[in-house]
Amino acid sequence: MSGPPAPRPFRVTMLGTGTSSGVPAIGCECAVCRSTDPRDRRTRPSILLDFGDRGDEAAGTVADGVRYVLVDTSTDLRAQALANDVRRVDAILFTHAHADHVFGIDEVRRFNHMQRSPIPIMASPDVLADIRRMFAYIFNPPPAHGGGVPKLVPFAIGGPFSLGGFEVVPVPVMHGPLPVLGFRIGAFAYLTDCNEIPEASWALLGGVRTLVLDALRERRHSTHFSVDQALDVVDRMKPECAYFTHIAHDLAHDATCARLPAGVELAYDGQVLEIPV
Repeated sequence: MSGPPAPRPFRVTMLGTGTSSGVPAIGCECAVCRSTDPRDRRTRPSILLDFGDRGDEAAGTVADGVRYVLVDTSTDLRAQALANDVRRVDAILFTHAHADHVFGIDEVRRFNHMQRSPIPIMASPDVLADIRRMFAYIFNPPPAHGGGVPKLVPFAIGGPFSLGGFEVVPVPVMHGPLPVLGFRIGAFAYLTDCNEIPEASWALLGGVRTLVLDALRERRHSTHFSVDQALDVVDRMKPECAYFTHIAHDLAHDATCARLPAGVELAYDGQVLEIPV
């Protein structure tokens, strides 16, 4: 009898690290929106997981044929895919159904065309229902539509599941009054759009070594962690390194990182994290 798959490293690309309006914000003349530092240019939040074998990059094969997993289809998905040379998506996880996390879903058509196959999407039952309602043209296309829609196969998340030979653990968090899913894979956790981690979810986060966490701005917000609140989470979780995401134009990259503790920094678009075993 074979046991669980042997642990192996994987890669996370920060496709987008900005808040819902993006940075620069339309019509804003603040210092961050006018910054020439490319790390201050932030598209809407999303990551790409690459579960490929780091020891044999050319092979590009994994246990169940799932190598590239997109987390959320942000409003900026097309630009993010072009900027990061994303050429394949084998599965999509959704954290929740807010516009900045789902409105790029139509861009998935291009991956369908290149791969010549439908793509599974995975979310909580409530989020799947929201996506079906918001994008009825995809799931219930009118007869005269012509067929130019993404080909998606929905799966409801009811607990931990396997992708690419990795166990994916959904982590419930709160985005104000809205339940949102974070995801843990091995010693990595991605918790975007949250201002509370319920006590029951802390048990799912023990041993996390690399954390990506919501930290909107210095001032407190009703649905997002502030920087100080995010630092409190880091202090309790004690990962080896933490990267803040869903960042507003209140935070300049260099100046903010300079005052953060060792091992904590603002993430930036295009950043690649190598997740060790």
